[in-house]
Amino acid sequence: MTVGFIGGSGIYESLDIKNSREKRVETPFGDPSAPITIGTVADTEIAFLPRHGRNHEYSPTTVPYRANIHALKQLGVDRILSSNAVGSLREDLPPQTLVIPDQIFDRTCHRQSSFFEDFVVHMSFAQPYCPQLTTHLAGCHEATDTTVVDGGTYVCIEGPQFSTRAESEFYRANDWDVIGMTAIPEAKLAREAELCYATVTGVTDYDVWKQDEQVTLQEVLDNATANERAIKRVIERAIETLPDEHDCECHQALANAINTPSAAIPEETKRQTELLVGDYL
Repeated sequence: MTVGFIGGSGIYESLDIKNSREKRVETPFGDPSAPITIGTVADTEIAFLPRHGRNHEYSPTTVPYRANIHALKQLGVDRILSSNAVGSLREDLPPQTLVIPDQIFDRTCHRQSSFFEDFVVHMSFAQPYCPQLTTHLAGCHEATDTTVVDGGTYVCIEGPQFSTRAESEFYRANDWDVIGMTAIPEAKLAREAELCYATVTGVTDYDVWKQDEQVTLQEVLDNATANERAIKRVIERAIETLPDEHDCECHQALANAINTPSAAIPEETKRQTELLVGDYL
């Protein structure tokens, strides 16, 4: 198994997953959002995880991100594709546009963003999404008639409330492109787990900066449903054409990044993080 997919329940229902079965995975960081569905898409085995749980019971802040990423790592996943619903910060990115971001600006403040709490790991995160995987996703744009934009900055806010108009205008003034609530710490944890990670985002609204537009939950849900069909096509094409062999720096992200001597790290911490850093300690 090499491919993990993290998305919403709607995406799961639209993906053509064959021979599916559920697997419960226990991790040192608690239980993931839900049992993981294992099956095949385009003759490739995948592990699917609904980010917010089966019944959307986890808010963007309370999603068990660490357990989710660790569970996929335990299953042997080395590449993760994901999907996110986002608001648009640009006039030329209307609802029902897909964006494949290559940068993130982190505005969250209440989330555990690292597996490593009892020792110091200074990991490079200049390119928060795997360049190889984002390029591959962008190359699958012909799978849908929906506009797919390659590149952009995703500003991740805490939520679950939408932005104020002042905040939205601030983000626009910085030339950021889309706004959402779930890219962080998912991308950071995937890098710490030395997994390739990239996402397809679907624009559901214009946030609140557009004076003649108001963000409502119903609008978000309606546009998300339309986006799911397009995201499904891109993801399935990406899985179908994903090369078996790949050489990516994501898989060596922790090399020379651990700044605490092994002897100074508590044994319990070493056991908890064995899957992640055992080879380096």
